[in-house]
Amino acid sequence: MNDAVLKRLPSASLEELSPDDIELLLGNARLLRSAAGACQTGTLLRGKRLALLCERDDSADAVLFRDAALELGADVSHIRPRLSELGRPEELRQTARILGRLYDGIECQGLVPALYDVVGREAGVPVYDGLASPAHATARLAAVLGPGEPPARQRELVLQTVLLSTLA
Repeated sequence: MNDAVLKRLPSASLEELSPDDIELLLGNARLLRSAAGACQTGTLLRGKRLALLCERDDSADAVLFRDAALELGADVSHIRPRLSELGRPEELRQTARILGRLYDGIECQGLVPALYDVVGREAGVPVYDGLASPAHATARLAAVLGPGEPPARQRELVLQTVLLSTLA
């Protein structure tokens, strides 16, 4: 991305970001928009493996997450989350740890909060709770990104910026 450098966010949770961190994220999204226009983004997450835990990989949220990650060069695997079917809490913790060893980041879509909390605590990698959902904070940030792109593209840019800020 030329001499421009995306700055790393201090937290994977957007709900915990300070106003300065939010401005940093939006500034990073604008840098990414410029780099995307110059076709310089396809390798930014090359070699990163992401898990997409959701029932349907053709839902709008799943497609948005997968497309955003693939555009940056990441590999995305769809995993149907049968975590609630695990018999004992230790099995769930072990499964989360294994996912953390297999993947560099995990997007959870539609998991109940208790399961998401266990995965987030045990995986040891960034775990996102519906990052591509229209109810997520990234959707609100996309609305204030500024003109220059259609709303859907602004949404994708913010999502990509969060991925880069937490994985790169």
